[in-house]
Amino acid sequence: MFEALAFGSSAMCGRDAFWFWVISAVPFYFATWESYFTNTLVLPVVNGPTEGLMLIYVSHFFTALVGSEWWAQPFGKSMPLVSWVPFLNEIPTNKAVLLLMVVFAVIPTVYCNINNVHKVVQATKGSMPRALAMLYPFVVLLGGVLLWDYLSPSNLMKNYPHLVVVGTGLAFGFLVGRLILAHLCDEPKGLKTNMCMSLLCLPFAVANALTARLNDGVPMVDEFWVLLAYTAYSVSLYLQFATSVIHEITSALGIYCFR
Repeated sequence: MFEALAFGSSAMCGRDAFWFWVISAVPFYFATWESYFTNTLVLPVVNGPTEGLMLIYVSHFFTALVGSEWWAQPFGKSMPLVSWVPFLNEIPTNKAVLLLMVVFAVIPTVYCNINNVHKVVQATKGSMPRALAMLYPFVVLLGGVLLWDYLSPSNLMKNYPHLVVVGTGLAFGFLVGRLILAHLCDEPKGLKTNMCMSLLCLPFAVANALTARLNDGVPMVDEFWVLLAYTAYSVSLYLQFATSVIHEITSALGIYCFR
């Protein structure tokens, strides 16, 4: 979440900073989901936690040398070697990087995750729909935020990208943390209903945006305050989850943590 905001600032991404968070969150969630079923976290030779992070660090240093404007100019100008490629050479460099990462990194990784889970489910005579149900909260979270932005009269992603990324990022942190906890505690496979706590604010946010369509573009509640409440709720949800898990572990082991 924080690295998506940092890179978005370095690369002049604006509202697209949210999409850079998405392309990091999707493989993260799917890899965690896969390890839940396979009991093994298999990383390819080139992967996000090592080469991916190193690439981001290099990007920050590179930006310090060439300036942030390099990312905003057409891809064909930034990378003359690909200036012959139609469509790709005309879009901004940061958008081209986003598109290339989706095609060559995110999609193949997610495909492998689903394929590996499918093999395990078949071998153990489990239920694939039950396995896929564990993706439901994340899909709804992402879809709900995108629907909210689409209906929003105040253009959330453009005007408040930091709040959108922080609020959604911490809601995601709760989801993936709950999934990791279920794996560690060897809970039965399937949807954990309390994961849906991360979705609690979205129905009101979407409904509030819909009221603007019926009221000449004016929502029932100012969207800035709705977004602020959404972010505050995500922060409190994540902190409550993290501290409660830490307290349970430290109580069981009779040890202290952070003091």
